[in-house]
Amino acid sequence: MTTRLRECWSAARYLLVGAGTSLLSIFALVGLLAVLLLCPFGVGIPSLAPAIKLARRPVGIDRRRAARRLGEAIPEPYRDGSPLKDPATRRDLAWLAIHAATGMLLGAVAIGLPLGAVQQFVTAFVWPAVPGGLEGSLGIVVTSWPTAALCFVSGIAMAAAALVYPRVARWQARTAKRLLEPGPDAVLADRVAELTATRAAALEAHGAELRRIERDLHDGTQARIAAVVLQLGIAGQLYDRDPATVRDLLVKAQDTATDALAELRTVVRSIYPPLLSERGLAGAVRALAERTPVPAAVTVEYETGRPAAVEAAAYFVVAEALANITKHADASTVDIKLGGTASLLTLEIRDDGRGGADEQRGSGLAGIRRRAEAFDGTLTLTSPPGGPTVLRVELPCGS
Repeated sequence: MTTRLRECWSAARYLLVGAGTSLLSIFALVGLLAVLLLCPFGVGIPSLAPAIKLARRPVGIDRRRAARRLGEAIPEPYRDGSPLKDPATRRDLAWLAIHAATGMLLGAVAIGLPLGAVQQFVTAFVWPAVPGGLEGSLGIVVTSWPTAALCFVSGIAMAAAALVYPRVARWQARTAKRLLEPGPDAVLADRVAELTATRAAALEAHGAELRRIERDLHDGTQARIAAVVLQLGIAGQLYDRDPATVRDLLVKAQDTATDALAELRTVVRSIYPPLLSERGLAGAVRALAERTPVPAAVTVEYETGRPAAVEAAAYFVVAEALANITKHADASTVDIKLGGTASLLTLEIRDDGRGGADEQRGSGLAGIRRRAEAFDGTLTLTSPPGGPTVLRVELPCGS
């Protein structure tokens, strides 16, 4: 019962605030109408676009209110360019009209029903002390106990009607969401733009990775193998004349070939870590946690294998995040959580460091975001000054 009363009180407050924004909607509609009436005279034409943008302010208030009420985000649907050509403008006008017509009424009912119920109860019991009877909130003059009983029953009905407030508030919020969220075309356009950007970022990252691998092979492994070939060639020329020198050259060639093999393994490990093949993602992340200087705990909530590319991306995300924590966070503990489902891999890395992490300061977070977006994933960072810092990455596994 207490929970129900709290819900009713919260809904009543939502409807009361809605009455205020309904008044703002009326002012916005009147202002837009005045500008439209001035358009035939040429005066209102330059003011039309600014007036539409000004009318978006009360709309924005209702959008944020509805999002809080429903517990889900409602992004702004506006496109760049003239508001006159923006499809969202028509939806805004529809909401202003609906809210102006219903918001004040619902707000009045929200405050009127409880007050009326209280007045009915008071009237039902106080009327004997008032000469000539007492009038209740419904206009019924109570002069006898039968009319007092009727007044009391009507008060109960009014109080019961107030229990519907949460449904009414949710209806108002859902109506606002349907009209004020981006339309299907806008969502599709945003999605296409997002995929285009992430595809370009993925191609750029892929190209940079290929250039890095080529540079590592050219400057390291290739140079050492060329040195081995040169040393073996010299050894072949000196084989009959100077066996001692040939022996030294062969030893050097062997050492150089060993170094080249080690560098080649390092390059291969940077492409796909062998730990992933040997231990799986959970084991590879535990190995990273064991090697990091900061004490790290790993929790695995879902361990079913994912596509190799997704596991490799997750491995490098954890590696980069741990490197950032070691360099910048001044943390004493790190918690790593692997979870999700068969179609979604989630990573959550939490540290108790100083906080204040920022993608714009070159801390490696931008690279982690690009790596996640290449898989149509998301990155969420929470890092208030003083900590803790929580990095959450979601990687779809079905794409």
